[in-house]
Amino acid sequence: MRANFPKLGSKLGYGALLALTVIYSVFPIYWMINTSFREPSTIYTAIEFFPSAFTWENFSTLLELTDYPTWFANSVIVALGTVAVTIVLSVLIAYAVTRLQFRGKTLVIGTMLYAYMFPPLLLAIPLATLFVRIGLSDTLLSLVISHTTLALPLGVWLLWGFFKQIPHDVEEAAMVDGCSRLRAFVLVVLPLTLPGIVTVAIFAFLLSWTDYVFALVMVSSDVNKTLPVGLDTMVGLYELRWGELMAGSTLIALPLFVMFTFLSRFFIRGLAAGAVKG
Repeated sequence: MRANFPKLGSKLGYGALLALTVIYSVFPIYWMINTSFREPSTIYTAIEFFPSAFTWENFSTLLELTDYPTWFANSVIVALGTVAVTIVLSVLIAYAVTRLQFRGKTLVIGTMLYAYMFPPLLLAIPLATLFVRIGLSDTLLSLVISHTTLALPLGVWLLWGFFKQIPHDVEEAAMVDGCSRLRAFVLVVLPLTLPGIVTVAIFAFLLSWTDYVFALVMVSSDVNKTLPVGLDTMVGLYELRWGELMAGSTLIALPLFVMFTFLSRFFIRGLAAGAVKG
C-alpha cells in the first residue's frame, strides 16, 4: 500500500497542475463571454462570475452604433483570401521541393522560417512603403499579401514534411496506369495530404483573423478596417465601454470556436505528421 502512495501523489499533482493550466487558459475567455452578456450598469459595480440577468444590449449597441458588420466582412475577405493564396503556393512549393531536382532546394526550405526571426512590425513598414509605390496602399489586397508573407513559410514547412512521407512509387504507379503528373498529383497525392492542407488553412486563417499590426499599418480608411483595428477605435480617451468591447471580442472568437470544434482532429494530425521528416 505504501508503494502506491507516491504514484497516487504524482497523479494528484499532475491533475492539479493540469486543472490550474486549464483554468488559467480558459478563464479569460469565459470572463469575456460573461461580460458580454451582462447589464452595462453591473459591469462596473459588481463582480459576477455568472450573469444575474442575461442581456443582448451590448451586442445590439455594438452592431447599431459602430461599423462592426463592415469590419467583420473585411476580416472574412482578408482571412479567406490569405487561406486560398497560402494553400495554393504552399502546396506547389512543397511539392516542387520534394519531387523535382534543382539546385538550392535545400536552401529554400532552410530559409523558409527566417521570416519568423523578425517581429511583424519590422516587416510591415517596408511592405507598406512598397504598397504605396505600386498603388496598393489602404487596400484589402495589401493585407492578404502581408499575411501570406507570414503564413506561407510555415505552410511550406508543414507540407514539405507530408510530401516527404508519401512514396514516389504511389505517383509512379498512377502514371504507369495512364495518369499525367498533374492528374496523379491531384487524384493521388493531394488526398493523402488533406490533414496537412487543413492544418495550413487553419493556421493561415488564425494568423489573418487575429492580426493587428499589419492591419494597423496597411489600412488607414474606416471602410477597410478589420476587426482587431476596428475594436481598437472604440477605446476612447475618457470612456471605455467594456460591454461592447467584450461583445465584439466574443463575436471575433466565435468563428474560431466553430472551426476548432469541427477541424481540431485534422489540425492535431497535421501538426504531428508534418513535424516528422521522411
